[in-house]
Amino acid sequence: MSDKRPLVIAIDGPAGSGKSTVAKILARRLVLRYLDTGAMYRAVALAARRAGLGPDDGERAAALIAGVPIAFGEGDPQRVLLAGEDVTEAIRTPEIGDLASALSVHSAVRRMLVERQKQMVAAGGVTLEGRDVTTVVAPDADLRIFLTASLKVRADRRWRELKQRGIETTLDVVQHQIAERDHRDSTRADSPLYVAEGVTVVDTDGIGPEEVADRIVALL
Repeated sequence: MSDKRPLVIAIDGPAGSGKSTVAKILARRLVLRYLDTGAMYRAVALAARRAGLGPDDGERAAALIAGVPIAFGEGDPQRVLLAGEDVTEAIRTPEIGDLASALSVHSAVRRMLVERQKQMVAAGGVTLEGRDVTTVVAPDADLRIFLTASLKVRADRRWRELKQRGIETTLDVVQHQIAERDHRDSTRADSPLYVAEGVTVVDTDGIGPEEVADRIVALL
């Protein structure tokens, strides 16, 4: 890494492991930009859903979104802009999450978004999170972390999050959805989720996000 490039922290992990919360805490503490790569896949899924596309329409989804800007604004939650439209809330439904996961297995979609993400990371000064950021998007990050937790804990976290946002579902349904997403993420042919060599694993079972952030900062 060049000494001239500002800090880059990359965090991977399965759904519900706490990636987003921890990455935001680190961005605030270390005065870094925050990049939620998963939100970009969700934005593609939203555009695809609006166009009547389904989980098998990866090539068409990639063509649909080519040249369409996906940007991030200020705020907490961070605002997500699709062609200038604020879609922050619209992309956070379980349905869009499932479609994003399904579309993410298609190489056409991944190639397009990974290229955009690499451009965002190139200048440094960023903490980013996703499922392939330690292996594909930012393999040369100053610190690469893999957050993990048991399926039960991750499902409970996601269920509580959905309840707070007024989305009615059951814990069993959420657990089933996360298990399916885990399988897709870890078995897809293009950029699967895995712990790469040199990546530090942090188990978040039983500890809060601030403590997780403490541990990551200590590693710096």
